[in-house]
Amino acid sequence: MAENTDVVVIGGGYAGVMAANRLTQRDDVTVTLINPRRTFVERIRLHQLVGGSDDAVVDYAKILADRVRLTVDTVTRIDAAGRRLTLASGGTVDYDYLIYAVGSGSADPRVPGAAEHAYPLADLEEAERLRSVVAAAPASAAVSVVGAGPAGIETAAELAEAGRTVTLVCGGVLGPYLHPRGRRAVAGRLAKLGVTVLDGPDTLVTEVTREAVWLADGRELPSEVTIWTAGFGVPDLAARSGLSTDALGRLRTDETLTSVDDPRIVAAGDSAAPSDLPFRLGCQSAVQLGPQATETVLSRIAGANPTPIDVGFAGQCLSLGRRSGVFQFARRNDVAISLYLGGRLGGKVKEFVCRSTVWQLAYEARKPGLRTWWVKDSKRGQLLRAKHGEAPDTAGRAA
Repeated sequence: MAENTDVVVIGGGYAGVMAANRLTQRDDVTVTLINPRRTFVERIRLHQLVGGSDDAVVDYAKILADRVRLTVDTVTRIDAAGRRLTLASGGTVDYDYLIYAVGSGSADPRVPGAAEHAYPLADLEEAERLRSVVAAAPASAAVSVVGAGPAGIETAAELAEAGRTVTLVCGGVLGPYLHPRGRRAVAGRLAKLGVTVLDGPDTLVTEVTREAVWLADGRELPSEVTIWTAGFGVPDLAARSGLSTDALGRLRTDETLTSVDDPRIVAAGDSAAPSDLPFRLGCQSAVQLGPQATETVLSRIAGANPTPIDVGFAGQCLSLGRRSGVFQFARRNDVAISLYLGGRLGGKVKEFVCRSTVWQLAYEARKPGLRTWWVKDSKRGQLLRAKHGEAPDTAGRAA
């Protein structure tokens, strides 16, 4: 009888759960998922937690395969040479293969006063803390949301719809990912909700105090509650463990998601930097990278060559309160196009995406390995060739 192979997944987010579930398709693989929380966090609903319309958590029993052993703890160090993990509780866990899926979180704002007086919104604990702060603030309190990416836009809309006085400080362009048509739709809905949008280069935040936000053009913006959504970072576990990382701290891998330092370590999700060309952070890439990281591990166990990753995008969806939203369509290489869905239909699509993402996790738990399709991005090969200075492949191109 063949010996069991111990595979450990660090991180129980979208990528980690998909990876762990898919590993159970082989009976001779023992799967351990290490996560600091007992419940799965729906990060794409954290703005709803702040607004009070959702708790943004799902019981792991609903989305995790029965054969996956959940260990509630935090990994403090990876000993790649010894294939051993050190836990915050003081224990250790050995592995044959490791899937590194630690996700992302708040970045150091590097703006005077922001760490002391602004409230980040990138994980469950931050969202719960902010929910308490918002609930305790007077109804007339001025709320400022710094950062105009999805988290900032959705949080501003959620709180404005609840009756709060909200200013969205973009620090540049509103919704940088969006096509101009989609951006106008978002701006229009925010205006209807009463959100004051401050955009342009002069709206960079230079300082945050207890009662105000200061902008690059010298303006002082009164703010009793300041919410910081500008930028994300990744845990420094890989760097602290002596593994190669990119400038943001993501684990550097090849195109099979294998660490450039160790063939027994594979990365997935926001914490992976394949070929130093990482994908956009978010669940859309995570639910594709998690299963493909597992396929790399299973290929190595079987003595086969892993297949390069193939990840593509459909666009970006935003909720604009509970009754509206925008789905911005994009090319598969993640470039927005002029087509979008707005209004109530856009809101329904956003809610469908949130629900279907959890459904995908549960489906992989019940039927591991059956999903074989990915959104293909034919442009990635061109980017890789350009990065390495190779001649473009013109075969089959129309004249």
